Amino acid sequence: MRLLDRYLPTYQFSETHACLVAAEPAAILDSVVAYRPDSDRFFRLMIGLRELPMRLLGKPEALRAPFGFHEFTLLGRSESEIVYGLVGRFWRPDFGLEPIADGAAFLAFDAAHAAKLALAFTARRDPDGRTRLVTETRVSCASRAARLKFTPYWLLIRPVSGLVRRRTLASIKSASEQPSSAGS
Repeated sequence: MRLLDRYLPTYQFSETHACLVAAEPAAILDSVVAYRPDSDRFFRLMIGLRELPMRLLGKPEALRAPFGFHEFTLLGRSESEIVYGLVGRFWRPDFGLEPIADGAAFLAFDAAHAAKLALAFTARRDPDGRTRLVTETRVSCASRAARLKFTPYWLLIRPVSGLVRRRTLASIKSASEQPSSAGS
């Protein structure tokens, strides 16, 4: 069973992107762990636009660091997969994040007002010797009310999210194919 299926087997929203990488799965997953989206100017710009209403309204949350990968919790890792999780009311200006300590807390979290998001990276060898790196994002809304709030948000951010995911894959691919990474 895939880790992603363990942590979020049912969901209403999903997005998947993939690329081929000339590196071993373990090295690629190490590059996933090392990746920092805030190193991407486009990501910083999009997060800045996303958080602009909160900052313009002078919300106390506006003083925190911009949203980033540090908000996610590592749920699990296997030889071929890493899964991160996030729980919140993503449609709110402040994301409405709920603290999640680990995979067990993610599984146990049950609140009708929130949505669970799982972000997986899977690295598996292709017959041609390269490794297929796949990123899949799944979102499960715990109630109809949460789904009705999340749907317009998803429709608005999905094109940008897809571009961010493709840029993430390209960056991880580049880092994984570096000579220093390939020998590790």
